[in-house]
Amino acid sequence: MAATDRTALGPLVGAIDQGTSSSRFLVFNAKTAELLSHHQVEISQKFPKEGWVEQDPKEILNSVFECVEKTCEKLKQLNINISNIKAIGVTNQRETTVVWDKTTGEPLYNAIVWLDLRTQSTVERLLNRIPGKNKAFSKFKTGLPLSTYFSAVKLRWLLDNVEEIKKAVNDGRAMFGTIDSWLIWSLTGGKNGGIHCTDVTNASRTMLFNIHSLEWDPELCQFFEIPMEILPKVRSSSEIYGLMKSGALTGVPISGCLGDQSAALVGQMCFQDGQAKNTYGTGCFLLCNTGQKSVFSEHGLITTIAYKLGRDKPVCYALEGSVAIAGAVVRWLRDNLGIAKSSQEVEKLAAEVGTSYGVYFVPAFSGLYAPYWEPSARGIICGLTQFTNKKHIAFAALEAVCFQTREILDAMNKDCGIPLSQLQVDGGMTNNKILMQLQADILCIPVVKPSMPETTALGAAMAAGAAEGVGVWSLNPGDWTAVTSERFEPQLNPEESEFRYARWKKAVLKSMGWETAEASSNGDTSIFSSLPLGLFIMSSMVMLIGAKYVSDK
Repeated sequence: MAATDRTALGPLVGAIDQGTSSSRFLVFNAKTAELLSHHQVEISQKFPKEGWVEQDPKEILNSVFECVEKTCEKLKQLNINISNIKAIGVTNQRETTVVWDKTTGEPLYNAIVWLDLRTQSTVERLLNRIPGKNKAFSKFKTGLPLSTYFSAVKLRWLLDNVEEIKKAVNDGRAMFGTIDSWLIWSLTGGKNGGIHCTDVTNASRTMLFNIHSLEWDPELCQFFEIPMEILPKVRSSSEIYGLMKSGALTGVPISGCLGDQSAALVGQMCFQDGQAKNTYGTGCFLLCNTGQKSVFSEHGLITTIAYKLGRDKPVCYALEGSVAIAGAVVRWLRDNLGIAKSSQEVEKLAAEVGTSYGVYFVPAFSGLYAPYWEPSARGIICGLTQFTNKKHIAFAALEAVCFQTREILDAMNKDCGIPLSQLQVDGGMTNNKILMQLQADILCIPVVKPSMPETTALGAAMAAGAAEGVGVWSLNPGDWTAVTSERFEPQLNPEESEFRYARWKKAVLKSMGWETAEASSNGDTSIFSSLPLGLFIMSSMVMLIGAKYVSDK
């Protein structure tokens, strides 16, 4: 691009995309939605105990600073003036919970990640207080079932188990937030006047937020025993929250905020009732826009806020099917089993066989989310024979992502009444062509992937650029540039697809009931933890020794 063309770019908008596995900063042309430059930093995850997943909030924040600075350097090398960046949007991994000290700006504990399972005993204890142990007790207020997934139970665990947090709450020093709140507060000044806020999409994932009144719910806060003064102020998804206070973009407004799946819905331009998208990231998330009406599922989906694109704009809702493990299963094959050195190698292994040869993989590492909401499930690989090798397991892992999507799509079709004629997709895993073709084959409908896959970051940039007081991005469909896409048509015989899906469902049933709250919190699996069995074994050993002694006489 010539220098004269660069100066004619017009307004630009940046997007912070803070995900489970990495942080990124991307800069878009507000007139054409073209991605101009970006930088990415991988984030480490900590697994201090089985089922626990944590991240360091300071590492997350520093990675965002690094991404912003490096992207600005790249723009300068391209002769693009960073003063053209008129706004910044934030999109983030949802539900992940942070508590920090507002006087020091320091986190009081690691962030508890959305995948974390330590709160199963907390959920069981809370269920015992609900008549009939009804997990859906708050469904019509929050849209959510009581689950380890959502922020309220993670926050309850922190208040029960971390003395430093208890003390900070009592002293009036504690602040709670999901990742968006932690980032916005830190970027807008932190302990020196940082803005403590969140948006409606992230608030709707806490189990503390009434999705109709759009306010924190006092009864739910009382039920979870959460002090309301530690909660952030809830704002729309598109308005100026504050200004960047340091770095290359000091003074630029942060004016967009959306949970990652809502951002992808906006980035895919699913603004009409019935439009849906599926994002393949660490997990897999299918969202269908239901407009200004909140639809409550009868088939295991959750009701969530899709977006509210301005203070005076209406709130729109979505039905969501959430799958905990998608891209994470590929990472597991790479890092834990060591059967491949990269995600691309997993795709290559799968392509070499083209079939799982009867192997089925249910990656219920964090229990099963939609449509089952079964925390007792654990991962299984079944159908193994002497013929099975790592290539078949790689194929079964990719197939598992597609089967899980089929389950939530079936539920969504039942709830909406009108089956989807095609599936719009995005996310890092969509670069895997084997996966996309498999998905079309298992769903028996076309899968459509936009040529510009960064729809999550694009959605955050759109919200930021369209905010009142910024106004550099039009959300009017008539102003949008036509999006090119790649289309995957079903190639598998439908009967074969149904047969494989039925076998998958059989495998899912076998994955359930493996874990209990008591077993996971106790952790003692020794045979001597059972007193009658322990006494029997000890007495048997004594008798054997005695018999040996008598026979030697």
